[in-house]
Amino acid sequence: MTHNDIKYWLALKFVEKVGNVGFNNLVEAFGSPRAVFDAPTSSLQKMHRITQKTAQDIKNFDDWARVEKELELADKSKVSIITSDSPLYPRLLLNIYDFPPILYVRGTLSDQDINVAVVGSRMASTYGRFTTERLCRELVMKGITIVSGMARGIDSAAHAGAIAGKGRTIAVLGCGIDVVYPPENRKLFEKIAENGAVITEFPFSTQPVASNFPARNRIISGLSLGVVVVEANEKSGSLITARVALEQGREVFAVPGNIDSPGTKGTHRLIREGAKLIENTYDILEEILPQLNLNNTTAKSPDEKPVQDHSGKSEVLNADERAILKLIGKKSVHIDSLATDSGYQMHDILSILMSLELGGYVEQLPGKKFVIKE
Repeated sequence: MTHNDIKYWLALKFVEKVGNVGFNNLVEAFGSPRAVFDAPTSSLQKMHRITQKTAQDIKNFDDWARVEKELELADKSKVSIITSDSPLYPRLLLNIYDFPPILYVRGTLSDQDINVAVVGSRMASTYGRFTTERLCRELVMKGITIVSGMARGIDSAAHAGAIAGKGRTIAVLGCGIDVVYPPENRKLFEKIAENGAVITEFPFSTQPVASNFPARNRIISGLSLGVVVVEANEKSGSLITARVALEQGREVFAVPGNIDSPGTKGTHRLIREGAKLIENTYDILEEILPQLNLNNTTAKSPDEKPVQDHSGKSEVLNADERAILKLIGKKSVHIDSLATDSGYQMHDILSILMSLELGGYVEQLPGKKFVIKE
């Protein structure tokens, strides 16, 4: 998309009181932001959530200097402005009610990402940080991308664990993309951008005020198949993320902790209310696997056949799983070779391998190599 196209997206976003839902309704009705500006006031006023004053503000918008400055800042900062009609825009995020029409991105987004959010207390315990880093390191080794909010404590540990595992991670900010918050995370910010993406819906120079973070949290959960809460007190913002995740139809997981620690009161409450207690990465993977549009080992279709595993029990694998299992054989095979030899997309390969690993058919070796499990 050219700067000339993007400027109308920015301009409409800068109109006060339009909001995300109003913006998206307008674009759906008129076809594009430019067409919204060209529409007569009477037509705008007929739109849900667009008052007479807002319609007039759209027609009278003249702050094009701010729009041009935003584009210049994006160019200088190596930031991409991605609109909701772009193929780069995360498909899962489009499913939430008030998805942001614009994302500012430093780094790269990938349609191959399988996202899981990991969040928790800013005042994390040693146990919380260690557990978070371990979980995230192991999850990225299974092909999962870690999403978090780059806050102090658990969020920072989540990103650090993903980077240590040489995987991808996405940080969602509650401020402008040129504002590093907390300031001590500047090095982490750069590493995240190199190993995934830093994203925000807020314009340049937006400060990290408290009212921005609930909006940030809905994007964290909206990007993800599930949300893991590691540590949280009873008033933690992580519980807001978990609540929004449930409203969005996402899975919610909680890591148990010391019953005497204030930092686990929130996570234990989540467990009492139905969040899945997790002790390892497999507890997470077995819940999100059905969301990846693959048949699991209990689903039967005409092309599925029984396969005897190492324990002698009969399980059902689908055609994709059988094809990958055949390629692996009894010698370790690198995931890149599997993608090349099978012709599958990497996203599909990762999903199939997760299913096979959960079923006990294969095991992962260091260096993203896989072998038949004896």
